[in-house]
Amino acid sequence: MKKSIVKAVFEDSNQYMKDGVLLRKVINVIDGIEFDEYNERHAFGDIYETILKSLQSAGNAGEFYTPRAVTDFMVRMLDPKLGEHVADFACGTGGFLTSTLKLLEPQINTIEDRELYNNSIFGIEKKPLPYLLSITNMLLHDIDSPRIYHGNSLERNVREYKESDKFDIVLMNPPYGGTESEGVKINFPADLRSSETADLFMSVIMYRLKERGKAAVIIPDGFLFGTDNAKSAIKKKLIEEFNLHTIVRMPSSVFSPYTSITTNILFFDRSQKTKEVWFYRVDMPDGYKHFSKTKPMKVEHFDGCAAWWNDRKEIKDTETDTFKAKAYSVQEISNRAYDMDLCGYPTAEEEVL
Repeated sequence: MKKSIVKAVFEDSNQYMKDGVLLRKVINVIDGIEFDEYNERHAFGDIYETILKSLQSAGNAGEFYTPRAVTDFMVRMLDPKLGEHVADFACGTGGFLTSTLKLLEPQINTIEDRELYNNSIFGIEKKPLPYLLSITNMLLHDIDSPRIYHGNSLERNVREYKESDKFDIVLMNPPYGGTESEGVKINFPADLRSSETADLFMSVIMYRLKERGKAAVIIPDGFLFGTDNAKSAIKKKLIEEFNLHTIVRMPSSVFSPYTSITTNILFFDRSQKTKEVWFYRVDMPDGYKHFSKTKPMKVEHFDGCAAWWNDRKEIKDTETDTFKAKAYSVQEISNRAYDMDLCGYPTAEEEVL
């Protein structure tokens, strides 16, 4: 089985290493690792994740990486259980799926649990390199037959999805800033045909989420305050057909220095229509002017939000006369033409040089 996986992963890949002797040395070192030994395999998995993190500073490869603090927080809030199926439709190197597996692994007690674990994750990745890295990542986390596929999630007509194509949990940081062709947009209902990639992924998520399913999605500010026809229609559908219960606003330097775009985490489920939307603003922690490669965001920086999560109260920022946390009714949001730029940052953060 693993031979067929390796064959499938590398069939579209090219190897450009000119020094055959060096390549042989690399293969010999890897061949010497006892992958059947639990401790060695997991130690190598930790090393591999460190390598993936280093890709964040490797030019275009940085687009594949979502900070581990963010993926861990999102998974923690959705709290997946063994037996649930978790998907990422633009999975990159598998960061969300890895965070999910780390939470699921302690739940394994029987052979049947191990089988549930092995079938718990699903991913699709368009680009060859992150697809290859994601497959390897899953193998190192004891997924014997990773359900990671090389393809474009936007190329299938969303109206054709059946119940068997849907998932209990969706975790994503969809690509944003890109545009899609008319050939892709035709896969969506006319009112949802945005040219922006992230908008289309929001529609895919809504069409592929099971009844009572849960989702957490990173979306740029442009989606929140955009009021063009497609964005408004997508947000209207999200509010009227799903329970958009929480939007966590993150500092603009979370992905610094690779992008200064301010992003948000949308938490929603398919349990009922939205009654109100809570906004929570994650401010810069004490001692930080901005996040950077040397001072990245840590999962404990979400502790305030995690503590507030199950005991929600309005929080007024008395220094700036703004709100750090506040709930808005559906009517209030509708009256703003679905412009959800609420509980934002009162002052611009210091520019990252």
